Amino acid sequence: MERLVVNFGMFETLFLGVLGIYIGDFLRAKFPVLKKYCLPAAVVGGTLIAIITMILYYANILEPEFDFDTVNSLFYCIFFAASGAAASMALLKKGGILVVIFAVLAAVLATLQNALALGVGSALGVHPLIAMMTGSIPMTGGHGNAASFAPIAVEAGQSAAMEVAIAAATFGLIAGSLLGGPFGNFLVRKYHFEDTVLDNASRSLNETVETVMMNKANVISAMYMLVLACGIGQGVFLLLQKTGQNIPIHVCCMLGGILVRVVLDKTGRAKDDLLEAIDTVGEFSLGLFVSMSIVSMKLWQLAGLGFQLIVLLMAQVVLILIFVYFLTFRLLGKNYDAAVMAVGHLGFGTGAVPVSMTTMKTVCDKYRYSKLAFFVVPVIGGFISNLTNALIITKFLDIATKMGMGM
Repeated sequence: MERLVVNFGMFETLFLGVLGIYIGDFLRAKFPVLKKYCLPAAVVGGTLIAIITMILYYANILEPEFDFDTVNSLFYCIFFAASGAAASMALLKKGGILVVIFAVLAAVLATLQNALALGVGSALGVHPLIAMMTGSIPMTGGHGNAASFAPIAVEAGQSAAMEVAIAAATFGLIAGSLLGGPFGNFLVRKYHFEDTVLDNASRSLNETVETVMMNKANVISAMYMLVLACGIGQGVFLLLQKTGQNIPIHVCCMLGGILVRVVLDKTGRAKDDLLEAIDTVGEFSLGLFVSMSIVSMKLWQLAGLGFQLIVLLMAQVVLILIFVYFLTFRLLGKNYDAAVMAVGHLGFGTGAVPVSMTTMKTVCDKYRYSKLAFFVVPVIGGFISNLTNALIITKFLDIATKMGMGM
């Protein structure tokens, strides 16, 4: 029986994304172990829906096609604008040196990912260009880089490169989503970063906690400001394109958010209630983006990966875990902020900045917020790493091409 191709439009995909969040919240409430190990609701519910669609695919019932690019880009950009608006001048100054250290670490990890891919691939008899499709192209680069660089290998005669790269990026998305929260929880517990006064999990029901009240006007103002920030970002994006600079649009929107925050600080309008409203809109946008990204995963693409490629991808996961634990966490200060940033590095090191943000947020929801992490990680994962990774990939693709000629 031929599968029925079902096209889920923008609103149907949004519906499934929200449904995934509700399902995730329900399961987290029913099974405390999910909260204990900081597994995000969007990841839990979204993965369950993705598994259901995979079952329907293998049962030859339907093959889903999702239309989510436009709306996902919107929520992604709004979230990054909110991240930029959260960055005060004091935070920008404090995070400066950490940005430099983190940028170097991200470049080193990307280099090691490609070296590992070529080394393990060579030992397993995998063509170097195919092995590269399991390195920093899908891992640090995600689905975007997979779609951009895989055609180079296809043109060189490796017809399976695109399929392998997309499947590897999907594998990385799942791995980062499932490992980030538990890894962060492990670091906080192992190094006793809990704070009995500040941590959400430590507060008793009878304790009076100072809260910031929001009103409708603040939420509306926050939404307007973030739309303005995205408009500024689009303007910067177009100007940079004219100069030949290909900077991701979401990074430009983050810059727009930073400029909005500068104006708020200069005019004395950066009040706690407004900043809380901006953070709320950003959190809403992030949750929808991540949930839709996971809901729309085609898990059956992973079935096409052979044993050799599974070994290559598992080796990448082991490398990333070792790297962020022994290097990222320690070199960024070996404190609570460093632990949250290590979670972020694990997230975009396996393929997606949104995974970084949602896993960091889940850890922070259990413990406490890290302004530093939510500034540094998007700058590196969303901006600087895109540039350095592209240069590193280009060099290693040349090496892989030469190695392939000798086979």
